[in-house]
Amino acid sequence: MTYTKGLEGIVAAETKVGHVDGGKGQLIYRGHWAKDLAIHYTFEEVAYLIWHDSLPNSKELAELKERMKKERKLPSYILTIMDNLPQNTESMSVLRTCISALGDSSYSWPPTIDQAIKLTSITPTIIAYWFRKQNGLDYIAPNENLDHVANYMYMITGEVPTQNSVKSLSAYFVLTIEHGMNASTFSSRVVSSTESDMVSAICASIGAMKGPLHGGAPSGVIDMLEEIGSEDNIEPWVREKLENGQKIMGFGHRVYKTHDPRAEALKVVSEQIAGSDNWFKLILQIEEVTLKLLREYKPGREIYTNVEYFAAAVMKSINLPADLFTPTFTASRIVGWTAHVLEQSADNRIYRPESHYTGLIPEAVK
Repeated sequence: MTYTKGLEGIVAAETKVGHVDGGKGQLIYRGHWAKDLAIHYTFEEVAYLIWHDSLPNSKELAELKERMKKERKLPSYILTIMDNLPQNTESMSVLRTCISALGDSSYSWPPTIDQAIKLTSITPTIIAYWFRKQNGLDYIAPNENLDHVANYMYMITGEVPTQNSVKSLSAYFVLTIEHGMNASTFSSRVVSSTESDMVSAICASIGAMKGPLHGGAPSGVIDMLEEIGSEDNIEPWVREKLENGQKIMGFGHRVYKTHDPRAEALKVVSEQIAGSDNWFKLILQIEEVTLKLLREYKPGREIYTNVEYFAAAVMKSINLPADLFTPTFTASRIVGWTAHVLEQSADNRIYRPESHYTGLIPEAVK
């Protein structure tokens, strides 16, 4: 048997949901470039694609939107649970608890697209409710006149978001829907392989996403951008970090050894809506200088801008609080998780890898 720490390089499943090729800088959803989907399609359209393996026609899209709007409302017992949780409970822990509590008999095996729609639709409402409660603000009920991403922003702020803000966050949602056999996706498939319910599988995924090595948010990039502050400070700041052997946030990726297609898409969308915005101009200048200095200080190393860099630009532009970054990531990735749960159930075999024992061997019985 072959042992690879962390299962790196081990193929654990066959999938049609998505494909990541880090060497070529490719991200594919169901036969479509994720970059193109983020620029030209809405979150609901891409969610439909991920669940059904085809983009929706106008009737199918309208039906999905209507269904998702109906599933946003929080049951009274979920409100009671959140109202009785300690005020300092982390958002991801609250989300995990509430999703678990939704797992009644209607979520029995086998999983269904209907279940996936329900969980995807209600997740932003849970996140927004807890955010406002933690900040001493009244709960804002879902707005049936708004689509999924716009409604999420509305429930957080109490204001109908601008078209540019929605376009920006929608692109982020689309680009984080799916990303191969990562820790949270693998967790969902392992749990589903036992013929446990979809809710249990998604709770496992949320638990994995909660870990900072997986669900790490772009807050570090925002801190960096604010610390640099001006064009004159870019090169001295970056040089100091590199000369001290420190990591530059937002650059380099474990998987992508060339351009991160998610970063490229977010950059395109940001350029479309930023206009003459000085903040975005500074972001582009920091990227240009940093890439130049990385080539100077680390010759031969292929280091490019990653998705967190331009995700930070998006989050900053819409004033999304830092403690909502990972929950927001989760609100989009739940589409990919549920698609993998459905795929696993369609051709199931329980996961049962081996382990290599490194402990002591007792003496043979005489």
